[in-house]
Parts: sequence; structure tokens; C-alpha cells
Amino acid sequence: MVRLLHPFTSLLPLASALALALALGPTTAWAYNNGLARTPQRGWNTWNSYGCSISEDVILDAAQAIVDEGLDRLGYEYVIIDDCWQGARRDNDTGIIPADAVRFPNGLRHVVERIHALGLKAGIYSSAGTMTCGRRIGSLDHETTDANAWAADGFDYLKYDNCFNQGRSGTPDLSHARYDAMSKALNQTGRPILYSMCNWGEDAPWLFATEIANSWRMSGDIYPSFDRDDDRCPCTDITQCKLHGYHCSIAKILEFAAPLGQKAYPGAWNDLDMLEVGNTGLSLDESLVHFSMWAMLKSPLILGNDVTAMTNQTRAIIANTHVLALSDDPTGSPAIRLWKKPVSSSSSSSSSSGGNVQLWKMPLDNGTYAVAAVNLSPEAHTLSIDFDDVFYDEHLENDDAAQRSWDAFDLWSGVDFHTFDPTPAPYDRIRLDASPFSRSIPNITVPRHGIRLLKLAQAGTRGMGMSKDEMQRRDLERKANVRMGRAREWMAGRQERRLDARGL
Repeated sequence: MVRLLHPFTSLLPLASALALALALGPTTAWAYNNGLARTPQRGWNTWNSYGCSISEDVILDAAQAIVDEGLDRLGYEYVIIDDCWQGARRDNDTGIIPADAVRFPNGLRHVVERIHALGLKAGIYSSAGTMTCGRRIGSLDHETTDANAWAADGFDYLKYDNCFNQGRSGTPDLSHARYDAMSKALNQTGRPILYSMCNWGEDAPWLFATEIANSWRMSGDIYPSFDRDDDRCPCTDITQCKLHGYHCSIAKILEFAAPLGQKAYPGAWNDLDMLEVGNTGLSLDESLVHFSMWAMLKSPLILGNDVTAMTNQTRAIIANTHVLALSDDPTGSPAIRLWKKPVSSSSSSSSSSGGNVQLWKMPLDNGTYAVAAVNLSPEAHTLSIDFDDVFYDEHLENDDAAQRSWDAFDLWSGVDFHTFDPTPAPYDRIRLDASPFSRSIPNITVPRHGIRLLKLAQAGTRGMGMSKDEMQRRDLERKANVRMGRAREWMAGRQERRLDARGL
């Protein structure tokens, strides 16, 4: 088995890192640093479209469709079998969970081999409880047996749920113990298996899952509604939530995710749940918000639609390489929300609240940025994007980004949602006409339940941003300016200190 080091060992002297590796021994690995999910994983899961109505044919037809549609070339590589694959009871001799013989007459290994033959990877599901959420056999206290069985069958991914957990939750320590048991079991198989925790945000997994998993669900289950309140998803503050529930809307999950990006990094991601793009319930604009913000927040992008019967609109959304590039960006930094402002409805007869508009920002490679203006209100709104807001953090670091000129590129313009064209629109076609902008981008109109997703690049760089050498030069210059500023402050106070020392 390849030994993988803690990511921070790269900061140690080489000799110290080697000493640490030897001390840990040849079988040590951290699930969050198992070499997987360095960018958020992409794939397809059976649950949103099929629930328990799955079979070998359903899964293999979907796998073939992913290849035929070219989605594998866009990084959608995992085909994940969710709940209800299990037989009625464990094997009396081996303790292994068999596959349902009617749904999977050739067994799971056959399905995995067929998926691998297509160049894809295979995922499986279980629960850290005595039963799964579909009331099939769970894996609690059988972690080693089940992990070894899945590794032997060739699985590459585990989605691990939270139902029927015997009350072994309620504190981060209790939940950590349950999920860490499977993390260790997966690592000990010697097979790289992406570990996707699905404990719905219970016991604040962002506080402990970073050390044991590649991703963790941070809310109750999604459903295809943009902003409908549902008592089955009762919480308003995810950091204080006691009943995470299900039927959580896109807007509510987005609100839950806003403070959590600070806990994610390459190999360890907040999971906002599977995508509902292509399923009944969302308009085009709502689907663009959903897909864009899941990419901006570095959530795994797991399709939940019927990939064997997609519309051109669905194809155009999930294949937008400009947006997928945000998910793949090597900086590994989820978006942060810069502000959220309530708005009032202009219609006196409207029974809905005014909602709000939000501004989000995400640093990208080469000194570029993604900026999203999101409108969660029932009416279109026009706003300005102020560079003092966008570059406030940079200002605190003595970076003059707010003073520079920026070209802005609309990442959804140039997309034909009626006749799908997989070729991405070139940057010169999606550049806003008034570029470059100084100090602000004025008069950005955002449709109701919609988004304007922009990429900002230093003016004149054709959307590519600065070279590595230029970024390094600017960073050195900024640090030199900081040192000079501190020296000037010290010199300015020198005379005052002399007078103080003399008691004058």
C-alpha cells in the first residue's frame, strides 16, 4: 500500500518528514489525504431518480449514457449505487452483505467490472447504523468485513449514511467514533476508496470529518425546490441545528453552507448533497443558481437526474466547462459570501416575502476571481458590484486589487439551452461590453431566482489572469511595501519614543 503523509508534512524539513513516515508505519494513511478528491468529486447517483427501484440494468444503462454523452470527459467519473442493493441477510459463513439476487443476478462484482470497462469508477452505499435509510442491512460494527468485501469487488467510492445509528450520536466525539471506524477499515483494505460521509450535518462534521473523510454532508436531504419552506427541514442556523431532516430547498442549503467553506480544502469538502438539475421542480434560472453555487462552494457535483433521457437544457448546464473550471480550480478555496441584503417586493399583492440578494466571491488561479450575484427574491433586481467589497480581504493584506482595472466575463452567456453545443464559448464572446471596469461593475441585472456569474481577470489578460512570474513579483512587491510601511511607522514614532525616554 502506498503510504500517504499528512498534508502539512510538506512544511517540515525533509528529514523530519521521513522520520514521521517511518514512525507511522507502512499501513498508515489519513482518509482525507488518501490522494483522492483533490478537487471535488463528480459523478452520478441512483437515488434522486430511482430511489429503491434500482437494478443491474438501470445502473449499467446510466454508466453507458455517461460515456455516450461525453460526461466522463468532463470529470463525471463515479457511478454510485445508492440504497436498496442489499440482500435480506448477511452470509452465515463470511458475514458479507450479498446483493439482492433479483436486482443483481450477476452480483456486484460483475457490475463493477462493467463500469470499469467503460473507463468509469464504481461507488457503493451503506449506513453507519444497524440498518440503512431504506431499512436494508447497515454496516455499524461490521466495518472491516464490509470494507474488505467492497474492496474485493473493486469499488472506488463509499457513500456512508447515518440512519439507525443506535443513538451513537449527539456529540462530535460519538459521531467521529462511528465514522472513523469505517475510515480506518477502508484505509486498511489497501485500495483507494473515496469516503463520502453522509451524516446530514449532525454533530457538526465540519469539525471532525476533515481528518477522516474526503467529503461530508452538511445538511438534511435536498429536494427539487428552490426556496419552499418545509417543516421537514426545520432548522434556520446549521451551526445550532438539532433536527436536520429532509426536503431542504436549494436556498436553505445555500444559507447553511455560507459559513462552512472555511473548513474545507483539497481532499476534504463540504457536501451540499446531490444535484437536482434535470429533475422536475426547478426553472432554468433556479437550476443555474443551483449548479453555479454548488461549483462555487466546492461541493461534490453528483448528478441525480436520469442521464439516459436528458434535455438539451440539462446537457448545457452540467457541461458548461467555464463553470466546471471553478470546481476544478487548484486554489481549492470555496466561495465566501461578501454580503446579503434584504429586498422588498414591489407588488402589494405579493404574498411572498421580498427575499434577498447576495454577493459571493471565490479566488481562482493566476490572480483571477469568480463573483456571483445571486437573487433569491421573486423579482429581478439591478445592483452594482463594488470592488471595495470584492477585494476587502486583499485590501487588508495591502493588495491594491480594488484599484486595478478588471475585465469581466459572464460564464453563462453564450450558452444555447435549446440546441446543445458542447464547445465552450470563447472568452472574447462572453466578455462584458463595458470591460475593463474600475472601482465597480455597475447596473448588473439579476433575474428572479437567478444568478449573474462572472469571472474577473486583470484587464488585458484575455481572461487568463497573470502569469506565475507576475504573481510572484506582485507578492514580493506587496510584502516589501508592508515592510516599508512598518519601517516608516517605526521611524515616525522614533522621536516620540526618545522624548518619552527622557520624560519630556
